[in-house]
Amino acid sequence: MIVVTQWFNDHALSPFGWPMALASAAENLVHLEARREQEGLSAVTIGDLLRTTLRLRPDRILVGEVRGGEAFDLPQALNTGHAGRLSTIHANSAVQDISRFTTCVLQSGIEIPYRAIRSNIADALHLVVQVERRQGRRAISEVLRIERFDPSKDQFESQTLYST
Repeated sequence: MIVVTQWFNDHALSPFGWPMALASAAENLVHLEARREQEGLSAVTIGDLLRTTLRLRPDRILVGEVRGGEAFDLPQALNTGHAGRLSTIHANSAVQDISRFTTCVLQSGIEIPYRAIRSNIADALHLVVQVERRQGRRAISEVLRIERFDPSKDQFESQTLYST
């Protein structure tokens, strides 16, 4: 945590959906949290928070878990010059992470062509790090570099940098 804390303290940081213990270690921090609609309060989605965060111009953006409509907003932010992003998504492999991300974007209800979605994802993602549980601990099982999306094959061209 010391190395992570130092990294955070050197950058303006905007995490949302991450544990407060992580957030409390940073000095330059704006912590945002999503919420469901409640009586007298409107819902605040991860997508809402991401758009708000972009207006704050942080050095780094940490998005807890991508699982819905925010999947559309994330590659848009990544492809518009906002460097330093980190997010999580649940899948069984690095390749499946990309497919799941595509599915989440499709579920956002935004009407854009499938190939454009896949192309935006390829432009936005550089590395996919797959983490799995082993003997009660988390360990990196695969690191995949995304090279590009080939629309004629409907396939991501990638390179496996690490695999166990």
